[in-house]
Amino acid sequence: MTDSPASRKHGKNAFFFVLVTVAIDMLGFGLIVPVVPSLVQEMLHVPPEDATIWLGMLAATYALMNFIFGPIVGALSDRFGRRLVLLVSIGTLVVDFLIMGIAGSIWLLFIGRALSGISGATYSTANAYIADVTEPENRGKAFGMIGAAFGFGFVFGPVIGGFLGEISPRAPFFAAAGLAALNFCYGLFVLPESLAPEDRRPFDIKRGNPFGAVKHFSKLPHIAWFLVAAGIFFLAHTVFPGTWSVHGEIRYDWSPKEIGFSLGLVGIGAAVVQAGLMGLILKRLGTVRTALLGMGVSFFTLTAFAFAGQPWMVYLIIPISALGGVTGPSINSLMSTLTPRNAQGELQGASSSLNSLAMIIGPLTMNGVLYYFTHDGAPFRFGGAAFLMAALLSALAIVPFMRGVRENRSAIPAAAE
Repeated sequence: MTDSPASRKHGKNAFFFVLVTVAIDMLGFGLIVPVVPSLVQEMLHVPPEDATIWLGMLAATYALMNFIFGPIVGALSDRFGRRLVLLVSIGTLVVDFLIMGIAGSIWLLFIGRALSGISGATYSTANAYIADVTEPENRGKAFGMIGAAFGFGFVFGPVIGGFLGEISPRAPFFAAAGLAALNFCYGLFVLPESLAPEDRRPFDIKRGNPFGAVKHFSKLPHIAWFLVAAGIFFLAHTVFPGTWSVHGEIRYDWSPKEIGFSLGLVGIGAAVVQAGLMGLILKRLGTVRTALLGMGVSFFTLTAFAFAGQPWMVYLIIPISALGGVTGPSINSLMSTLTPRNAQGELQGASSSLNSLAMIIGPLTMNGVLYYFTHDGAPFRFGGAAFLMAALLSALAIVPFMRGVRENRSAIPAAAE
């Protein structure tokens, strides 16, 4: 193992290390997605419509803890380096998956999700790591590759989890724990440090809390508006992790295997777009237009999901919806380009806390809407209501994004426009 910083000279090797780390981490998460609804129904002895509310609360628990701890961990990575933070986060995941695998009550599941939220800073710290080892003009493509690594996890994770779920709803949790342990060992012996000692700064609790981080960046209008746009866009897309599985069971009578297969196709689309097309799209359109393209595609495809009455329609929409994945990396690239190197961890922590705030509100709202329009006493049955709400939010995100572009017109590099 090594503690020497991953300099930009060795950035390609360090970048590969983080891609593998993120991919294995996401694979572990993807494994459990198809079986959580079945496990909740098994514990509470309720139909999928009634399990929807509990699933929303579980997702909100994860998000609440991530909201609280995300910026703290981001600020700690600015102080102690990225490597240590990544290792602690990944190690906590091992414990989390084991707890959920042996859980005999719904409350142990809540404890497991709380631990997941605390350790969920892996993504924001990985983004800060990437900012350390890449030049500003290459960050849009680099963040796209990180998104592709997440997509890789969703290609194989849900599919494998769906098949394991046919054996037992608990089997994917133990498989995920094994993958997280493998990920920890990989990071312990391979991952180098990326933040040089001279680029570190003291930990400040005022910046290391969710409200302090957001308040700090609200003083920079160009950053603040981009953060708001990214937060609203992310809020719209909480419909996927929070609602997709139980929505598929309620609306299409999907089994865990079918849920896993559909999520695997979503992952394939994300990987193709972000790894294969992200650089080309950025080169042709620039960062600003690429983000707008993603928001427009998301509005169209989320609306289509809302009115997809048959499963085959869903499979036709999935490949097109993958183009919406260019939005997040584009906005992240703009924000990181406008932020000093020694504040990248804080930026990613602030972004993570806003995303987590969206994940608190999103699953409760989306799952609540799904429950309202699908339970026995619904005024009328409309299984796509949550996706229609998500479509409207995707369109709304364009407003603060364009305000950020106007506020920072002179500072955005010409190539980005």
